[in-house]
Amino acid sequence: MESVPLETGATHGRADWERLAAAVLRKSGRLADDAPDADVWARLTRRTLDGIAIPPLGTPDLLSGLVSSGRPTRNGDWDIRPVHADPDATATKQAVLADLENGATSVWLQVGEHGLALADLVTVLEPVLLDLAPVILEAPGDQLEVAQAFATLARGTQLADGTNLGVDPVGAAIRTGGFSAAMSSRHTHGLVEPAGRLATELGCLAVVVDGTVVHDLGASDVQELGYVAAVGAGYLRELVEAGHDVDAAASLIEFRLAATDEQFPTIAKLRAARRLWARVLELSGAGTGSMRLHAVTSRPMMSRYDPWVNMLRTCVATFAAGVGGADAVTVLPFDAPIGLPDNASRRIARNTSSLLVAESHVGAVADPAGGSHLVEKLTDDLAVAGWAELGLLETAASGDEHGSLAGLAGLEDRIGAVVAERDRQVATRKRPLTGLSEFPNLHESLPERTPYAGGGLPVKPYGHAFEELRAAPVEPKVYLATMASVAAHTARATFATNLLAAGGIDVVNEGAHDDVDAVLAHYNGEPVVCLVGADAAYAEWGTPLAEALRAAGARWVVVAGKPLEGCDDNCAAGVDALEFLTRTREQLR
Repeated sequence: MESVPLETGATHGRADWERLAAAVLRKSGRLADDAPDADVWARLTRRTLDGIAIPPLGTPDLLSGLVSSGRPTRNGDWDIRPVHADPDATATKQAVLADLENGATSVWLQVGEHGLALADLVTVLEPVLLDLAPVILEAPGDQLEVAQAFATLARGTQLADGTNLGVDPVGAAIRTGGFSAAMSSRHTHGLVEPAGRLATELGCLAVVVDGTVVHDLGASDVQELGYVAAVGAGYLRELVEAGHDVDAAASLIEFRLAATDEQFPTIAKLRAARRLWARVLELSGAGTGSMRLHAVTSRPMMSRYDPWVNMLRTCVATFAAGVGGADAVTVLPFDAPIGLPDNASRRIARNTSSLLVAESHVGAVADPAGGSHLVEKLTDDLAVAGWAELGLLETAASGDEHGSLAGLAGLEDRIGAVVAERDRQVATRKRPLTGLSEFPNLHESLPERTPYAGGGLPVKPYGHAFEELRAAPVEPKVYLATMASVAAHTARATFATNLLAAGGIDVVNEGAHDDVDAVLAHYNGEPVVCLVGADAAYAEWGTPLAEALRAAGARWVVVAGKPLEGCDDNCAAGVDALEFLTRTREQLR
């Protein structure tokens, strides 16, 4: 970019930035020479899956009229909270001790179909000092039975702050039976009230409002916010109706949200969640109660293939969760999409938080993103949209015997629309997934892991369509008909190789060829051929080459670039990669 002199000491505004940015876009051909400079603002503004605009530059005018509330309140380090789901009681006991002795500060246990047997709870917790290490339970099946079993172990102990019985009837019903099950009153009534009584007796938390339940199924940030606000308000009502005053009831609730590798949206989402809950408490007549917030690195954002990239994703997500004010953070191990993590991956996950806390000092400031024009605006937009989503859930529930749960049917439909749009963006690689849709390695050796009990929690990975293709690789290989010099064909050969690998398709690349005869000399009858070269080579001998290859036995000829006469298909940046890969795979069978 050519430097543009600015007057020393002058005050520069948005127009100056637009002028500089426009010059860059014009030079790259992305902005017409006669287009106004101001057009770059719209061109560079992107939108979230909720339709919220993310401007290219944070400016003071974004904060005009905004009300800032619900700011993070955590002071210092966050609670490092590993999750344990191994049904082997001995292995889980050892893993829990290793975590607590090496930086973890609490224990999250999954009990039931997807984790420990209830009878093994006493074995796992036997060495845990319950007055020092908070224990958080998750039992989608017999929630009260598990809570009561824990109570038997814990009675007479001053439990560590943050201990939670983990009752979440709505979330459990969605996990085990879908939205229709959650809307059934028999799945949701009669659990929160006794959990509240038991928790009050023990001196701990009673319920978890788990937003990751809908996040794991594909919900957007706004939908996750609206969901936790609605379910949290519902649990608050039940506790108050059972005799708790509103402040005491609110103190029994913990919220759980997903943290993704989209750094700024995650920071803003956690801040917006606090603002939403503060408003719910205000309307409920509560005092100045705070929101206890647990962030979990996103399951859907992780990939089964090239799983080591997950370490980068979870590191960014953990940083965002810490900056966003999460009171507790769970970093899922990089191999979590494959099966039960091993000791090394658990250590890496645990140390991700430890390094951010102890060496990067991310927790030293309560609200480091506060005052950022972009983050404050995004926080406000998410809070407003989340409140509107809550309104949709509550309005749909009006007059229904199932209360706010009646609105879940509409939420399920809205989540479906978000999933369809996200899938479209992933398919066209507007949302690239490194190691999966971009730069895949067909010849990698994946680590072997023990499968989860019961198949694990239901999750819809962002790259599920590409993972399905990779799980069923096809033969034979695609022959790359490389045209002209190495410099001319290398970029498109690399592009085609990576794209085909994303669909589980390997290639044969014999290097550059100068003419049709040279290509045919290395061709071994592969049914699918992909021409890769420069536009000039395509224009000169691309069509004759396609015809010669077809005569030699190729039944499907592809060109890397714009459509070419004589070719059956083409691949280029912006195409629907999944549709292209599906067509190509059909021709290879």
